[in-house]
Amino acid sequence: MFFTLPTLLTWARIVAIPLIVGVFYLQVAPSMQNLIATVLFVVVALTDWADGYLARKLNQTSSFGAFLDPVADKFLVCAALLILVQLDRVNALVALVIIGREIAISALREWMAQIGASRSVAVHMLGKLKTTVQMIAIPFLLFDGHLFSVIDTHLWGTVLIIVAAALTIWSMVYYLQKALPEIRAKVR
Repeated sequence: MFFTLPTLLTWARIVAIPLIVGVFYLQVAPSMQNLIATVLFVVVALTDWADGYLARKLNQTSSFGAFLDPVADKFLVCAALLILVQLDRVNALVALVIIGREIAISALREWMAQIGASRSVAVHMLGKLKTTVQMIAIPFLLFDGHLFSVIDTHLWGTVLIIVAAALTIWSMVYYLQKALPEIRAKVR
């Protein structure tokens, strides 16, 4: 199941990261860089939905795909946040909270799997909401202009990324609370 269509879409998300970063090194107007990076990010982010849908529809789910999918998402979000910090569109503390949570929860999930308690930290609706808000905030911040001459994407992106950071903390606390009984039982 290494090269199924859903898994190839997941690999495409990882391969696209240097393309999104590279856009900001093109010798074109900043507004064009922003537009290209935004479109790339949105298209690549949509493959997250598509790969899951196709894996279920084509009956091509696999443990490798289940492993790679969240890794690709985390790489994409972390790369985009680092770009946005470099462009001074996201506060470094906000990026640190989001990236730090991703590392901490990934490590927690790995440990919980090793002790046979991965169900206690299974993906929850709160984590999905956090991801959705991030995936809306990031393209707004990449675009960094006025959409349809009306929507100030920098303002809305900033508000949404702060909301995402708050949801990040909330979801991390939730996962830690769910894991705590298992951790206590194994530490004793």
